[in-house]
Amino acid sequence: MKLVNLYKDAVVYLLQGRKTFLIPVLFNNYITAALKLLEKLYKVNLKVKHVEYDTFYIPEISSLVDIQEDYLMWFLHQAGTKTRPSIIQDAVTLCSYPFIFDAQAKTKMLQTDAELQMQVAVNGANLQNVFMLLTLEPLLARSPFLVLHVRRNNLVGDALRELSIHSDIDLKKPLKVIFDGEEAVDAGGVTKEFFLLLLKELLNPIYGMFTYYQDSNLLWFSDTCFVEHNWFHLIGITCGLAIYNSTVVDLHFPLALYKKLLNVNPGLEDLKELSPTEGRSLQELLDYPGEDIEETFCLNFTICRESYGVIEQKKLIPEGDKVTVCKENRQEFVDAYVNYIFQISVHEWYTAFSSGFLKVCGGKVLELFQPSELRAMMVGNSNYNWEELEETAIYKGDYSATHPTVKLFWETFHEFPLEKKKKFLLFLTGSDRIPIYGMASLQMVIQSTASGEEYLPVAHTCYNLLDLPKYSSKEILSARLTQALDNYEGFSLA
Repeated sequence: MKLVNLYKDAVVYLLQGRKTFLIPVLFNNYITAALKLLEKLYKVNLKVKHVEYDTFYIPEISSLVDIQEDYLMWFLHQAGTKTRPSIIQDAVTLCSYPFIFDAQAKTKMLQTDAELQMQVAVNGANLQNVFMLLTLEPLLARSPFLVLHVRRNNLVGDALRELSIHSDIDLKKPLKVIFDGEEAVDAGGVTKEFFLLLLKELLNPIYGMFTYYQDSNLLWFSDTCFVEHNWFHLIGITCGLAIYNSTVVDLHFPLALYKKLLNVNPGLEDLKELSPTEGRSLQELLDYPGEDIEETFCLNFTICRESYGVIEQKKLIPEGDKVTVCKENRQEFVDAYVNYIFQISVHEWYTAFSSGFLKVCGGKVLELFQPSELRAMMVGNSNYNWEELEETAIYKGDYSATHPTVKLFWETFHEFPLEKKKKFLLFLTGSDRIPIYGMASLQMVIQSTASGEEYLPVAHTCYNLLDLPKYSSKEILSARLTQALDNYEGFSLA
């Protein structure tokens, strides 16, 4: 810890004083030396696990370095020496040492990468359109956006159809969603609801694609499934598009999924998270001090799994039903058990999922993340700070923090139970999860309207904006807001 803190302080000191170095090469040499020593300590820690990986974070980095600029320099480094100007070759890129960045900083890098790829895709479409106009083929013009036309009553089928007709390059374009029969223009809010509704439908256990673990409230790929592979591929593309378009989605998957996406093998701790009862039982087997394991546990190298009400016995190794678990091979049994759950039994479905996800969101930038950081970026968190939501709110029109209606609103809101507050968050932003940047990043806007108090509040999820009529009493405000929350789904200009 002393060494880690010493070299972290050295990096901060050098970054703070970088402009005072008259000879840039000295700065580069010094900071490279400090970072390489930190990297050695980090790699040693990976083997022996003395401290958590977030011990190596340098929180000051975000205020001392332009992360977007540093990422662009790193991106050019990755492109190969032939494409790099000499000034870039000699520069120090902190992105080469991702362990010093926290999840928020890495999220900013990924968003920078997404913006780069979106711009390339848009420029390519615009260039093709110019060519088509010159050749008098305007019907072949391409949209600079990935536009999906879907119906609410056939969301999965329409999404499958729409995504199947687009090329991999099209998936890199900014996403626009149009719900059939609804008038709203998608500036972000419609996209949020699209992800919410589509994933809610796709992840529903009734389809048999995923098994719901009641102990943990988590989902995992089913051992046996009768839907087509393209459904899993669609879920992967959808999750990738959500990240790519900076949209938080509520996915009830264990950390094991994010480990697999980053080529890290899940272990017993991951099984404990997914299925606490199974995980504890295997830990008890490993910790059992007696010699009579065969008699006490009566296990062989098989696993029993339920499939559509039928219990099936699966062999963990060839002839596993004939191999008894004993003291000498119990670790091998646990490893085989965990490997079956996370690898062998789901290989077919996970491969389809990951190919869809990585088609949109793969690349070098993903390798910068730790599994827990990738999960935090993708699903946000539930560390609600409702006071912070109020403190960072912005007011427009006749409203201010001291306006009587605004005071009535916050009094009413803070009296709501947690589930109703989460429902309001969903109504306002399109998600009941908090982005990785925290509650303050939502920056809710409340504006006055000329509507009478018989009208309901209206949310513009694209901008986290709430149109709030001037209600005369707390009772009326509470009733109108509750009615709006109960009927939030759908977009209309009426």
